[in-house]
Amino acid sequence: MKIIGIDPGLSGAIAILENNKVLNIFEMPVMSEGKKNKRQLNSALLVKLLKDNISENEDISVVVEQVNAMPGQGVTSMFNFGQTFGAIKGICAALELPIFFVRPSKWKKHFELINSSKDSSRTKAIEMYPSLSKELAKKKDVNKSDAILIARYFSETRLSEAY
Repeated sequence: MKIIGIDPGLSGAIAILENNKVLNIFEMPVMSEGKKNKRQLNSALLVKLLKDNISENEDISVVVEQVNAMPGQGVTSMFNFGQTFGAIKGICAALELPIFFVRPSKWKKHFELINSSKDSSRTKAIEMYPSLSKELAKKKDVNKSDAILIARYFSETRLSEAY
């Protein structure tokens, strides 16, 4: 089974795993919008990335981090985040991909990352996948690490329950 882990948001990432092996990792595809060059999700490119990495009649699950508004976040940033989250849900529905949601506290607890620094998920992903250390070398790659761990969490918990 292929599992697509998604850390939503404009600085998020997508990881594609099969049998716990990372097949591909992408930063969330974004594009500039308007005069202020604000970033927005490039939905067409996200569709292409997903289609290019799945084949017909393949057993696939998409796992998206279920996130909520947090105190102190601006109204505009939360609106943009919600817009991206909704677009991801819509794209998965249009592509007829089964989608599951996992709260950050669930997958972080599973990997013992509760109350640790944001960067610790990058460390955990590199420990699990040393061959990816170059792709996860920068601090900004924490979102790729999160996407990998979200997919891996689903593989280790949901899949073992299903069989």
